[in-house]
Amino acid sequence: MSDLAPHLLSLLAASAFLAGFVDSIAGGGGLITVPAMLIAGIPPLQTLGTNKVQSVFGAASATIAYARKGHVDLRSQLPMAGMAIIGGALGAALATIVPGDVLRAIMPALLVVIALYFAFKPNLGDVDKHRRLTPLVFGLTLVPAIGFYDGVFGPGTGSFFMLSFVSLAGFGMLKATAHTKLLNFGSNVGALIVFVSFGAILWKIGLMMGVCQFLGAQLGSRLAMRTGARLIKPLLVIVCVAFTIKLLSDPANPIRVWLEI
Repeated sequence: MSDLAPHLLSLLAASAFLAGFVDSIAGGGGLITVPAMLIAGIPPLQTLGTNKVQSVFGAASATIAYARKGHVDLRSQLPMAGMAIIGGALGAALATIVPGDVLRAIMPALLVVIALYFAFKPNLGDVDKHRRLTPLVFGLTLVPAIGFYDGVFGPGTGSFFMLSFVSLAGFGMLKATAHTKLLNFGSNVGALIVFVSFGAILWKIGLMMGVCQFLGAQLGSRLAMRTGARLIKPLLVIVCVAFTIKLLSDPANPIRVWLEI
């Protein structure tokens, strides 16, 4: 499986760079890389596991960039990152026993839901607002829950973390994105540990994509710190819709098979 055709490797490299760029600003990098790996013919479980390898690179890259500019206090976020690690590990453990066809069938529906949310969610700005949850409650509930989702599926995790920070913790989008990266790194690490133990990693592909993710995240985080996330909302909607159409066009997709019966 690591001996993919050159054009497929180029697709994965480009998707990883774009994912790192997008994810470092507003989350949602998995919306690009997971469908791309499925399109390249990588089985669902190996897709999820390999995606964690390259996602760790992207999340670490963005975290470093934001921390250097003072947009996130890494020390104060470590307890939340620990909860994200636990959630990610538990979710990945569940993913190892979920049939691959289930993951392939759920993905298009999930992409549509996320696209609709981004398309119609109003008032996504960079200004801090009223906090609805204390950091303790936020860290004990939403952080492990979203980390669990990251371990099971993955795409959109950064977006869910970011939007939770915005809507419940009262953060502006840039501050929320900066704080999201460490938590996303934690959930990726937790899930990666489990996937490694199950041998669900294509290391050559994961490391190749990881380098591309790292570079994309460096570029995206620098752009975010200069201009905010104004372009990312419509971009995520376009990406979600495009990959949903591509996945549904796959003759082997269970949803398409069911519709044709």
